[in-house]
Amino acid sequence: MKLPSVEYEAPTTTAEAVALLAEHQDEASVLAGGQSLIPLLALRLARPAVLIDINGVTELSGVSRVNGHLAIGAMTREYQAEESAAVASDVPLLAAALPLIGHEAIRSRGTIGGSLAHADAAGELPAVALALDAEFVLRGRARGRVIPAADWFQGYLTTARRPEELLTEIRFPVAAPGTGVAFQEVARRHGDFAIVGLAASLTLAGGVITDARLAFSGVADVPVRAAEAEALLNGERPSAELFDEAARAATAGIDPPADLHGSAEYRKKIAATLVRRALRAAADSAERNSAQGRH
Repeated sequence: MKLPSVEYEAPTTTAEAVALLAEHQDEASVLAGGQSLIPLLALRLARPAVLIDINGVTELSGVSRVNGHLAIGAMTREYQAEESAAVASDVPLLAAALPLIGHEAIRSRGTIGGSLAHADAAGELPAVALALDAEFVLRGRARGRVIPAADWFQGYLTTARRPEELLTEIRFPVAAPGTGVAFQEVARRHGDFAIVGLAASLTLAGGVITDARLAFSGVADVPVRAAEAEALLNGERPSAELFDEAARAATAGIDPPADLHGSAEYRKKIAATLVRRALRAAADSAERNSAQGRH
């Protein structure tokens, strides 16, 4: 299917891109990796008058440490983050999720910022960002602002970004020593969107859970944080009984959608199983890392 006719702009700096967004606002769409936007254009589900291609804005790509966070430029390709030693060391939950995104061809073009701006709740990166309380850095013509992940995801494919703003980077907190992680999901085939996914992070100190983080993908129109299960886990020692209780708490309040891939009841059962699996894997990793004094 041919793409619709649009006005095409290719800025080479962030300032140019922001100026174009300020000029065109709701009439414009930003093209990053194009792995989500191009299919939407082809199916006429997106019909912008102006396409702003930011692939030439090289300053938006890269990984750096900023005040206890790992800052990842919005145009950083998913494969670049996947291969980054800094991501593996500082944000292990992100490193665990990245290989599960589509196929290598997708990750070679897809960008961290593009995925999180698209905000598909079935994707891996939204769940990771929510679990870790990532921060979204936006730049507008007049000023910039930083939005926490809890406020970023507002509905189906909808974020808190204003039409005149450009997402420039995402900041993930550096994992504490003794942190173990796991990203678990169930999909019909490798590379498909998961039916349900779970991002899990546990930090141990003296054998006790001091920081538990759980976020689901695929159970609502936004990623879902399992706050009650996190509260139940904190201050406790890892055990199968505790993880069973956490699975019940995590799934008690969710109401997953039903579609051709599975019923709501099926998704809820998957979610409970993933909680138990992910917590066990994260705890085992945390115990090893805690003993070695690292994350």
